Amino acid sequence: ICAGRNWNEVSMLNKVISERGPESIFKRTSDYWKLWVNKENICFKELPAKIEDLYKKSLIIIRTQIDNRGGIIAANDSDNKPFNRDTYSYVWHRDGALVAYALDDAGYFGLSRSFFEFCLRTIERDGYFFHKYTPNGAVGSSWHPWFKGGEKQLPIQEDETALVIAALWNHFKKYKDIEFIKPLYKPLIKNAAEFMCRYRDDKTGLPLESYDLWEERRGILTYTVSAVHMGLIASANFTEAFGETELADRFKKTASEIKSGMDKYLYLEKEKRFSRMINILKDGSIVSDKTVDASMYAIFYFGVYSPEDEKVKNTMKSIEERLWCKGNIGGIARYENDTYHRVSDRFTGNPWFICTLWIAQYYIAAAKDRKDLKKALELINWCSERSFESGVMAEQVHPLTGEAISVAPLTWSHATFVKTVLEYISKLNVMEK
Repeated sequence: ICAGRNWNEVSMLNKVISERGPESIFKRTSDYWKLWVNKENICFKELPAKIEDLYKKSLIIIRTQIDNRGGIIAANDSDNKPFNRDTYSYVWHRDGALVAYALDDAGYFGLSRSFFEFCLRTIERDGYFFHKYTPNGAVGSSWHPWFKGGEKQLPIQEDETALVIAALWNHFKKYKDIEFIKPLYKPLIKNAAEFMCRYRDDKTGLPLESYDLWEERRGILTYTVSAVHMGLIASANFTEAFGETELADRFKKTASEIKSGMDKYLYLEKEKRFSRMINILKDGSIVSDKTVDASMYAIFYFGVYSPEDEKVKNTMKSIEERLWCKGNIGGIARYENDTYHRVSDRFTGNPWFICTLWIAQYYIAAAKDRKDLKKALELINWCSERSFESGVMAEQVHPLTGEAISVAPLTWSHATFVKTVLEYISKLNVMEK
């Protein structure tokens, strides 16, 4: 079947295939993607061949989820439609930013550039992104209400705004493409930074309440606050690079105040770890949600605290101890008593690829010598063993059988795998110097 915009296109395509034969077309396509996925010539050192293979398959799978106009789709799979009455075929700026981060580190800066241009087209006038968008840039459907309890609220997940700026700084730091950044500087970078400075609670200095990355609860979240801190530091780096030192100092000062607020309000002194989130009630009192949530890995991964900090060590220890699925499959669940697609009350939740890889990223960041990397490699292997033969990784897996649950592939799973492998190789390179 030949498809085209008009008869001439269809006729020409038919002629090419008739003259050259399908086999030559298949070969050319195969040769192109082999060239594309091997362009960086990465040395995988002693990593098993199956991990190298999954790394390359992940890059190609990520590419299949990216619209040519820059939108990075969360997943193109209908398996979740009976559960949510909708698909994942939208652009979440959080997912997109983290995918762009991985693509930049892997050397595919053209794709990340297109995504950042998509962000420029979709940022709201006041400097934030809504819940999700269609690939053409229209605001997508959402279950975040504008009004709750008779009061107006901004229906956003603020980490999505912050992570775009952080990923963009990573891009600029790596490629120094000043002419690309220039048109994004004021309407995207400065606009988002000003919003992050404004959208804060006067009492705590922390960002105001927004919805969490799991899209289930609203509050002042450790994950989101960590992302905003990183976004403001990235904004400060940009404004400093562009010579606006006073503005850079203001962004740094705001980031410092946020970190102080984290120490005071989000850290649990008794448990010696961070809480998932807090809520500020109408009478000004603060209620802590002490649930152990894998997303609290953000306190070190987004650069707020060092991996060696005792607060980080204790928080990560609690995540691994409380969220590891104690069965024959293993893996890390999202948070305690997660009911999303849960298949058995024997487990606190189903294991997720991204959550399991977050623990691997911690072991890599904290590693002092090669033996410290052993646990990280085991978790990377865990992911490769539970992906399909095709290389496709789902969102989560069955804690008893290891079968895929929810959408597959999940673009975020593959991007996190790529990023974790690159971090592992980078740490080995540092140790060998």
